[in-house]
Amino acid sequence: MILLTNVTKTYNTGKHNQFTAVDDVSLTVEAGRLTILKGPSGSGKTTLMALIGCMARPSSGRIQLHNIRTSFFTGADSRAPLDITSLPERFLTEIRRTTFGFIFQQFNLVKGISALENVMLPAYPTGESQGAFRRRALELMELFAVARHAASPVEWLSGGELQRVAIARALINNPAIVIADEPTAHLDSKLSREFMEMVGTLKAGGKTVLIASHDPLVYDSELADTVIGMRDGRITGLSGLS
Repeated sequence: MILLTNVTKTYNTGKHNQFTAVDDVSLTVEAGRLTILKGPSGSGKTTLMALIGCMARPSSGRIQLHNIRTSFFTGADSRAPLDITSLPERFLTEIRRTTFGFIFQQFNLVKGISALENVMLPAYPTGESQGAFRRRALELMELFAVARHAASPVEWLSGGELQRVAIARALINNPAIVIADEPTAHLDSKLSREFMEMVGTLKAGGKTVLIASHDPLVYDSELADTVIGMRDGRITGLSGLS
C-alpha cells in the first residue's frame, strides 16, 4: 500500500514563475490493484507518479510505503511503514531499483544495443550474477512474446514490440509496484488493448499497478480498481473503490 498525506509539489518557489504541480493531495493506493490517474495534460498526474516513485521529492506532506522489504535500510527484513519523504538520495535510489518498475511514455530504450540488453540494464547495479538476470530477462521476453527479438537492436522493433520490451525491462528486478506514464500515448487502439491485457497479467501476478493516462481505453477498462480524476494538481474525484 502507498499512503499520501497532504502532498504538495511546488516548483520555482519564491520566484515570479512559481507554480504548484501537485496541490495538497491525500490518497491511498491499494496493494495488488490497478489504480489509474485520469486527467488532461498539465493536471499533475505525471508529477504525482514521480513523487510516488521516488524520482522527485514533495515540497510538503508525507508519502509512506507499506509492506515493502527494507532490509537494505534497516539491517533487518522490516515491513513497517516506510516514510520516503526525506530519505537520503542513496536510499531513494535503492528503493526505486528494488520496489518500482517504470514504463515510460517514450519507452526510453537505448538504441544501438539489443532488446535483451535493454531488458537487463536495470539489473546490473543489483550485484546479482549476470547469468541469473539474463535467464530472467529471457523468461520475461518469452512471457511477452518478444523472445525472438532478443538479439535484435531495438530500433528494428515495431511500436508494439517496443512496448513489450519496455514492460519486460520494468519487471526485471521483480518490483512490487509498476508505474506507467501515458503508456498508450503512441499506440493505436489495437496495441492499446493489448497493453491493457498485459496489465491484466501483471495484476493477476500480484503487482500493484499505477497508470497515468487520458486515454479512455485505459481509464474505462474493466481491469481498473480505482480511477482518480485530477485537474490543476488536485484530486477531482475517485471511483471504483471496491
